[in-house]
Amino acid sequence: MSPYLALRRARHLSTVATAAAIKPITISQTKNRIRKGHDPDEALQIYSSFTATNDPTTSPASTRHLQELTVRRLAKFHRFSDIKDFLESHKSQPQITSEPFLASLIRCYGIAGMFENAVNTYNEMSDLGTPRSTLSFNSLLSACIHSKVFDRVPIYFNEFPAKFGFAPDKFSYGILIKSYCEMGSVETAMEKLNEMEEKGNEIDAILFTTILHALYRNSKIEEAEKFWDEMVTKKGIKPDVGSYNVRLCHKQSGNPEVLKGLMEEMTKLELKPDIISYNYLITCYCLNGMIDEAKKVYDDLLKSKGSKPNAATFRTWVFHLCKKGRFTTGYKVFKQSAKVGKIPDFNTLKYLVEGLVKEGNLSEAKALVRTMNKKFAPELLKAWEKLAGDLGLIVAEEVVGSGEVEAAGVDPREAEKVSS
Repeated sequence: MSPYLALRRARHLSTVATAAAIKPITISQTKNRIRKGHDPDEALQIYSSFTATNDPTTSPASTRHLQELTVRRLAKFHRFSDIKDFLESHKSQPQITSEPFLASLIRCYGIAGMFENAVNTYNEMSDLGTPRSTLSFNSLLSACIHSKVFDRVPIYFNEFPAKFGFAPDKFSYGILIKSYCEMGSVETAMEKLNEMEEKGNEIDAILFTTILHALYRNSKIEEAEKFWDEMVTKKGIKPDVGSYNVRLCHKQSGNPEVLKGLMEEMTKLELKPDIISYNYLITCYCLNGMIDEAKKVYDDLLKSKGSKPNAATFRTWVFHLCKKGRFTTGYKVFKQSAKVGKIPDFNTLKYLVEGLVKEGNLSEAKALVRTMNKKFAPELLKAWEKLAGDLGLIVAEEVVGSGEVEAAGVDPREAEKVSS
C-alpha cells in the first residue's frame, strides 16, 4: 500500500472512531457503514460497538441482518478463521436456546461457504438446548446452496425431518427444487414441484421462476415456454416481476420488439418493470446496434421518479458505448455514475480509460484516475495503480482539490463515500 493510501486509511479509521465516540448510531446507519466500508476489521469494530450499546427496541431480526452483513464483509477478504471466532462466540450467549438466533449462525456459515461449520452447528442443537423445527432445517438447506454442496440437500431432506420429527414446508421444498435445478436435474425438480403440490403446499412465483430459469439456462427453450403456459395459463400461477425478468434475460440477444412486448404485458398485469427489466432492454438494443434507442431508455431512467440506473445499468451502457468507440460519451456516463455512487466494475473502466488514452483524451483519463483513486476498494487499488502506471496516468493525489473532483463528476461531499 502506498504511503498516501495508508495515511488516508488511518485518517478514515480515526474519523470513524471519533464519530462513534460522540453519539450512538442507529441500526440503519450501522448497516450502511458496514455495507460501504472496505475494512473487515472496521466491520467487526462497528458490529461490536453497536451490540455493546444496543438499543433494546432494536428487533432481533435487524441485529441478525447486521451479523450477516459483517460475515459477508469478512468472507470477501477470506477471513474464515475470524468468521469462525465471531460466530462461535455467539454460542455462549443466553439467546442460543432461541431457534431463530441459532438458525442465523447456520445461515451465516453458509453465506461464508463454511459448510462443515454449518452442519456442526445444526448437530449441536440438542447439546445447546435449542429446539429444532423447519426454521433451522431450512437454514441448513440454504447453507448447502450457498456453499454449493447441492447434493447434500436431498440427503438431509430425506433424513432429518423423520429423524427430528417435523414436516418440510414449502420453503424446504423450494430449496430442494433449487438444488436439483443447480445440479442440472430439472426433470426431478419438476417432479418435486408436483409432489409438494400433492401434499397441499402452494406453488408460488418464486418456485415457478426457479424451474423456469433452469429450463432456459439448460437451453430447453420450448420446454420453458410450455412450462410457462402450463403454470400461468392453465394453473393460474401469478408470475411476478422476477418471473418476467427471467424471460427478458433469456431473450435479450433477440428482437427488441419481443422484450418491449413482454414489458407491455407486465404493465397490463399491473406489474411494473424494474431496473433489471430496463437493463435487459438496453442490452438488447445495444446488441442489435440500436444505440440511439438504448440512449433513450437510459435518459428516461435518469429522469424517472421510479426505477433509477444501478451499477449494472452504468456498466452495460459504458461497455457498449466503448465497444462502439464512443469513449467521450462513455466518460460522461461514468461521471453520472460517480455522482450517484454506482460506479461500473474494474474491467469496464479499464476498457474506458484505455480508449480515452488511445484517442488522446488525457485530461478525461486523468480525471477518471483521480476519481477512482478515491472510489475503488483497497483490494482493487493495486490493479488500478498498475493500469494507470502502464498508461502514463499516475496522478499526484496530494494536489487533488474539490475543483478537480468536481471536474471528474463527483460532489466534494461525496468524494470519500464508497460506491454501493
